[in-house]
Amino acid sequence: MTAVTGKQRRSMARALSRAADASVAEVLASARGSMGVCRWIGVTGPPGAGKSSLIAALARHRLGRDGNIAILAVDPTSPVSGGAILGDRIRMEDLAHNPRVYIRSLASRTSHDGLADNLPDILEIVENAGFAEAILETVGVGQVEYAVRHVVDTTLLVLMPGAGDQIQAMKSGILETADIFVVNKADQPGARQLAVVLASVLKLKASDGQGTGDGWLPPIVSTSVQDPASVAALAEAIDRHQAWLAGRQDVGKRLEKRRAQHVESLVVRRVAEVLDQLPVELLHAPLASLYEAVVGRLTESAPSSGVAREPKERTILSR
Repeated sequence: MTAVTGKQRRSMARALSRAADASVAEVLASARGSMGVCRWIGVTGPPGAGKSSLIAALARHRLGRDGNIAILAVDPTSPVSGGAILGDRIRMEDLAHNPRVYIRSLASRTSHDGLADNLPDILEIVENAGFAEAILETVGVGQVEYAVRHVVDTTLLVLMPGAGDQIQAMKSGILETADIFVVNKADQPGARQLAVVLASVLKLKASDGQGTGDGWLPPIVSTSVQDPASVAALAEAIDRHQAWLAGRQDVGKRLEKRRAQHVESLVVRRVAEVLDQLPVELLHAPLASLYEAVVGRLTESAPSSGVAREPKERTILSR
């Protein structure tokens, strides 16, 4: 188990910064694609559910196996600097000094799905750096925040006592996103009731034909960062899901889905770029004319023709 050196950390930090800032043209000029060799765990859930503390406890437990661990925390974009607020990294300060752990906060920027711009390219850098496992924390669960499912292998939905009403209000897409449901802060009153409510909602959805339909039955795991045994139980549930996934679907299929999501995100960003560059007078034109102008500019000015930066640095770290 080789530690991540200071030089490697600085090199990786520069590569991640370039990837996060890259335009669509720059992404197209430098992206090479994931090989699917890094195990990705996505963690989502409402603010206050204790995601960061749970991720830190989970990472400490999983350091007992071979390989280094990367933690990427997507924070809301700062309205002042445009960067990440860094709250998650502060809460994981003790792990930040571990030589086998790399922690990075990412600004959500223009992304509206709880993730971050150019996230597939960022994940590619982490994978190429040789990390055996990586944990991705989203901004916080919302009505459309299930895009994380397309970029990770295993998705955890973290809830806390008192979230019964939130479960009732959640749209089915979010509930169907989770491979594992986590009732965190299980040492607090109401945790058992939350697990019962969650089990009832999932059972009702399954009986209505609204389940995932893939054969995996998401477990409900109660955790507390004060209870190492509960964190170990969550780690075992993750391992079970990844073993099930490996036996059901080859890596190629998963990479195809990720590639499709990557292209979709780039198209959405490219449309935004074109709209930002439109002459003001066009914005007052009839809707049909405006639409035709945008489509025309998309086809006439291929983003790959833009001036790209040097290809992203591919830092290789030992596992």
